Amino acid sequence: MRTAPTILHLDMDAFFASVEQASKPSLRGKAVIVGGLGPRGVVATCSYEARVFGVHSAMPMAQARRLAPNAAYLVPRFGFYRTISEQVMGLLQELSPLVEPLSLDEAFVDLEAGGAAWDRESARLAGVKLRADIRAVTGLTGSVGLAASKMLAKIASEQAKPDGLVLIEPGTERALLGPMPVRTLPGVGPATGDHLRRAGIITVDEIAEAGEDELVRLLGKAHGHALYAMALARDDRPVVAERETKSVSVEDTYDVDIHDRLRVGLEVQRLADRCVRRLRGAGLSGRTIVLKVRRYDFSTLTRSETLRGPTDDPAVVREAAARLLESVDTTGGVRLLGVGVSGLADYTQEDLFAQAAGERAEGAAEDVADEPAREEAEPAERRWAAGHDVRHAEYGHGWVQGSGLGRVTVRFETPDSDPGRVRTFRIDDPALEPADPLPLVARRPELQG
Repeated sequence: MRTAPTILHLDMDAFFASVEQASKPSLRGKAVIVGGLGPRGVVATCSYEARVFGVHSAMPMAQARRLAPNAAYLVPRFGFYRTISEQVMGLLQELSPLVEPLSLDEAFVDLEAGGAAWDRESARLAGVKLRADIRAVTGLTGSVGLAASKMLAKIASEQAKPDGLVLIEPGTERALLGPMPVRTLPGVGPATGDHLRRAGIITVDEIAEAGEDELVRLLGKAHGHALYAMALARDDRPVVAERETKSVSVEDTYDVDIHDRLRVGLEVQRLADRCVRRLRGAGLSGRTIVLKVRRYDFSTLTRSETLRGPTDDPAVVREAAARLLESVDTTGGVRLLGVGVSGLADYTQEDLFAQAAGERAEGAAEDVADEPAREEAEPAERRWAAGHDVRHAEYGHGWVQGSGLGRVTVRFETPDSDPGRVRTFRIDDPALEPADPLPLVARRPELQG
């Protein structure tokens, strides 16, 4: 086990909400909540200003609205978040070839493997420079933890939040961990935490005092051994540069249960097309098509079909998903649908021929695949999602504050402007159209073009 604190953990601060605040000057310093805005929506991320009111990730949106009725509620812009994430991950890859992304906003880096750090001081300087580079490139803040292991680096970044850097000094690990609750350790979720609490084990120190044999008796051999080692600050897990993708999938939750069988079928076709585009974007194909259906009573069914070989042909995936749907009873209503592909492989020559043959069929479906608002069952207001970008022929770039009753309210501002003015239009105003997000940080003149 290494002794120098050269494992870095980066966690971007309230990432989705921070992106929204950076792109919308009128929301800076305000409570911002990002997530599904329908009756069944949940909070994806909220700003630190919203957390003061008790709002947190995974909370039902209805509860968040009761706690923070005056917050800004926005629909996620995942494509834009992914673009910003790629910029951040690019900075990490300049530090080391060993970067292990955990999500869009979180990653481990082995600084020693890239020659970016070899001792305490060089690790601290690498962390300071990284935070400065992230701010310069994206305008956002990230918290950095530095330690001799992944477990401790993650604990350090949590202590550093928001917008800080914490380095755990070699030799202080046991003293730091000791008084912490058992849930601090990786792999200790609510169930394991309750089991340990019933045995009188509340802190990490008490795990170490209980001894390895007692932990094995309580939790089983593998979990007991691993937990005892972590309580002693032993964590030899390496930073893994690439995580193997097991599957590619998409799913939608509906505000109102879908009862019409034809509509269910159309939704499944749309999800199949979205899944294939994501599959192709990752340069993959797959053999097993999976359909997920959550019914009105919250029961969840999955059906799968394995093909003779891997495919990324949209027609093949659509047909397989439709066959799987035939075996599912949806008469009581459907609240969630999902389509996935597993058994993944890189492109094969056969895949490429199938892709060329399927281009025409996909082109027809692709125009509407990601726009359920354009289908007959959806109201026109759904085109104008709160927080999403628009452009007006006269007033320029702005974002949707809200829509309803045939009107859409837009605030006109850009990331580098002052807070902008608000105007309201008819939802079918020909001068108003959806737009792409603007960069959070303006490019320097010498880099333009």
